[in-house]
Amino acid sequence: MFDQSTLPIPHTPGPQRREVEEFVRHGLNAARDLSSGLPLPGQGRTRELWAALSALARQDLAFARIIEPHLDATAIIDQAGRSDLLTGSDTWAVWAAEGPGTPLTATPSADGWTLTGTKPWCSLAEFVSRAVITAHVADETGELTGHRRAFMISTDHPGFLPESNDAWVAQGLSDVPTTAVNFREVPAEPLGEDEWYLTRPGFAWGGMGVAAIWLGGAQSVADLLWQRCQHPRTPLDDAAHAHLGRVDLALSAAVAVLDRAASAVDGGEAAGELGALWALRVRRTAAEAADTVLREVSRATGPGPLTGDAAHIRRVNSLQVYVRQDHAERDNRVLGELLLAAAPAGAEGSPW
Repeated sequence: MFDQSTLPIPHTPGPQRREVEEFVRHGLNAARDLSSGLPLPGQGRTRELWAALSALARQDLAFARIIEPHLDATAIIDQAGRSDLLTGSDTWAVWAAEGPGTPLTATPSADGWTLTGTKPWCSLAEFVSRAVITAHVADETGELTGHRRAFMISTDHPGFLPESNDAWVAQGLSDVPTTAVNFREVPAEPLGEDEWYLTRPGFAWGGMGVAAIWLGGAQSVADLLWQRCQHPRTPLDDAAHAHLGRVDLALSAAVAVLDRAASAVDGGEAAGELGALWALRVRRTAAEAADTVLREVSRATGPGPLTGDAAHIRRVNSLQVYVRQDHAERDNRVLGELLLAAAPAGAEGSPW
């Protein structure tokens, strides 16, 4: 397990650049230390890994947001059979988001692969030394093949050009600078074949690891309500008990689903469509729990904490931003489709 003494002292929202840089570098140093002690997913100790991620997020969500991609990248590289790429000195990110504009293109040549184009949503691009990144594959003539592939890149190449972070004005996760990066013939090492990144079992496992962080962030927001109920200034009324009960139901459900999913991952029951199904269950349950906690704690505690408690404001803002990676109703629809597709032909019973 990790040593909580490595956590930074939380600071108020809107930190200055020097504070952000110090915070990020502290997080990346912690990520390097943790990667040698925490287990990889799918190797029998997934529950321990996800519990550690939740505990980190409960202490500081932005700190966990810095650490998680480093851990995910090491897992991806291990799954690709390229552990030779891992060193004790590198810090890692994972950039797989897509967006409008010129897509990032991977082009082969006699000397290997190069990346050219723009990649959006590259968190910590100015800080990490290496990254796992997805790109659209082209052939030798530059024509796109319609496939995507994962690559490893180093960020010290002169063609690696992060855009300005001036547009990153987020109040939540303000300590995790995120920007687009322009690539100009940056050398890249392929990881797996075309589409491997999205079809490997570890893709679903990584998504569930992120949900474990959402859960820890929700628990940290809920801790305020628990403290208020444990030490009330006035006797608790029925509404206060109801708010607390709804928070407990939401968080307990998320903990239980994440725990069952960890068993499925380690038991070989979370690959292919079953892995995608478990990932949707976990992520939607954790996201719903986070939304419930944000709503109920706000209603129960009123405007005071949101106007006078800097640490609580930071926790709320960061959780609101991070959990919006969830796709809400769209993922509900996909989950329903996968449930029906996974049912054995002629089965009468439900999956519950």
